[in-house]
Amino acid sequence: MRVAMTYLRLPEAEGGRDPGSVARSVFGSQGWREHHSVLDIAGAWQGLHYLLTGDPWDGPHPAADVVCGGRLLTEDGAEELGVDVIYLASQRVKPVADHLAVTDFRQIAGRYDAVRMARLGVQGAQEWAGKPAEAVRDGELRAAYENLTGFFKAASAEGQAIYKAMG
Repeated sequence: MRVAMTYLRLPEAEGGRDPGSVARSVFGSQGWREHHSVLDIAGAWQGLHYLLTGDPWDGPHPAADVVCGGRLLTEDGAEELGVDVIYLASQRVKPVADHLAVTDFRQIAGRYDAVRMARLGVQGAQEWAGKPAEAVRDGELRAAYENLTGFFKAASAEGQAIYKAMG
């Protein structure tokens, strides 16, 4: 089963409110996807992270913040919410948005190698290995990248934080 990732833009927590309590109130409610500005990149998240950083989990900032970077808010509470939640403060959103704005997808697409990605344990890569590279790289992964670029740009322009829900 592939783990999916959904991004949510929210104003930075006001009055020093803890992002964890914001996450519990938002993600603990029914229908949160319908009530907020969200972007679902489904199972493309780890492949996209690999293209951005050259690593399945780590990598240089701000590229690593696009997918895997941020503060895990659900270290002990994923069962309560049904998803893991990663928080990226608005101060970290702007550098990511700026990085995405100057990084054309073609600059990172050369890292796509489904066989190597599968060996490294990148989610989805075993499925992708049986498909033409152009179909995956220039289809699912490019679309996710372009959508994330616009999403981060909007969040940065509005001074918003980003919450990433995995599950």
